[in-house]
Amino acid sequence: MTYQIAIDGPSSSGKSTVAQIIAKRLGITYIDTGAMYRAVTVAVLEENVNIENNEEIEKILSNIKIQFKWVENKQHIYLNDKDVSEKIRSTKVTSNVSAVSALKAVRELLVELQREIASTNSVAMDGRDIGTVVLPNAEYKFFFTADARVRAKRRFEENKAAGRLDQTLEELTELIIKRDKYDSNREISPLKQAEDAIVIDSTNMTVDEMVENVLGYIKH
Repeated sequence: MTYQIAIDGPSSSGKSTVAQIIAKRLGITYIDTGAMYRAVTVAVLEENVNIENNEEIEKILSNIKIQFKWVENKQHIYLNDKDVSEKIRSTKVTSNVSAVSALKAVRELLVELQREIASTNSVAMDGRDIGTVVLPNAEYKFFFTADARVRAKRRFEENKAAGRLDQTLEELTELIIKRDKYDSNREISPLKQAEDAIVIDSTNMTVDEMVENVLGYIKH
C-alpha cells in the first residue's frame, strides 16, 4: 500500500519529529522539506548573494543538488555532496530561511523536487504548504499547532542538546512569533491549514501521544 501523508504546521510544533517516526513505523520515505529550504539558504548565504537579485538566485538554483542519506540510522541532508545537517540549524540560517523560502524560484524548484519524490515513493512529508500546495491530493493531511512559548522551549532544549547556546528562550520565542507571522502572510505558499486537514494541538502532548494520534487516522 502506498501513502502520501502531509504534515504541516509552524516551527517546533512537533511535525518533523512525528513525520520521522511515522515514516519509520510504516517503512516509508521521510521528506523534511524545511531542511531542503534551509539547504538552499545555506547555498545563498555561502555565495553572499542579495536575495532580491533574482538572476543570481536562479544561477545558484541551476547548480544545486540536494540529497537525503541515512547515516548511522539518522537522516542527513547533503548540499552538493556536502553534509550540511548541522549547518542548516545555525542561527544565521534560521534568521534567513523564511525570506529565502518566500522566493518564487526557490519554491518552484523545491516543490517540483518534492512532488517528484512523492510520485514514486510512499512518503511522510512535513512542511508549511504540503497539504495545500505540494500534495493537495494527499490521502492523509494533518496540521500541527502549539503555543509559541512551548514551541520555543522545545527548540531551546534541542539547541541545548546539540551544543547550540547562542540564543535565549526569550529570543527564540520572539523569533518563532516573528517567523509565524512572516510565513502566514507571505504571498507565495503561505503557512496555511488545508481545509481537509486534521488539526492536532500538540501543546500538552508527548511525542508518543502525537504519533499515536496521527497513526489512529491512518489505515495500515
